[in-house]
Amino acid sequence: MTLQRLIFSSISRICLSLVWLLTCLPVQGQGGLFRVQKDSIPLFNGFAVSFDLVGAAMRAVSDYGEYEGALRLNLHNQYFPVVELGLGSADHQNDEVTGLSYKTTAPYFRVGCDLNLLKDKASPNRIYAGVRYAFTSYKVDMWREPTPDPVWGDEASFALYDEKCSQHWMELVFGLDAKLWGPLHAGWAVRYKRRLSHQDGSAGNTWYIPGYGKSGDTRLAANFNVIIDI
Repeated sequence: MTLQRLIFSSISRICLSLVWLLTCLPVQGQGGLFRVQKDSIPLFNGFAVSFDLVGAAMRAVSDYGEYEGALRLNLHNQYFPVVELGLGSADHQNDEVTGLSYKTTAPYFRVGCDLNLLKDKASPNRIYAGVRYAFTSYKVDMWREPTPDPVWGDEASFALYDEKCSQHWMELVFGLDAKLWGPLHAGWAVRYKRRLSHQDGSAGNTWYIPGYGKSGDTRLAANFNVIIDI
């Protein structure tokens, strides 16, 4: 399967999953948490900007992390198309397993939609589920400090610079937002990430992928967002 076909197939699955969320989760009835209410909330009900604090805190205290913001539209206070943009970076020295050092900085993006699961759409608080398609293209430096060759005694070193890499992945998201004051909200989101396809450099899997995290087929992650409704 070519990369283009794989990407098309993956996006199609994401769209089908979104259609399922939008059509199957809201259940009609008099009670229940997920009942859709008929009301006078307009179709376009503003938008929100948000900033993630977890990724920034991780970058401040560890050797990798992200700076990320998002723009989310509010359609009828029930459907929330979203675009997330970020800058991921890592500076990992002398890995315990490989002895390699890694360094990269690159942007990434995600697009998708969230569905408000609360029956009361007029509430300023929300519980939501959603899907994302994500992509990053980045360059990575990898090197190992010179070490003595056990046979010949010479110092052996390894270095690769500006290795071009990329990755496509999807995410399933579940989260909640709570109103703090006026337009200010705060909320948690949990993400399940699944790699769709990737192109590594000549040295194989990179230690960190911007926006995705440490290399692997799947990952779990969390965000704590500060949100401003506009």
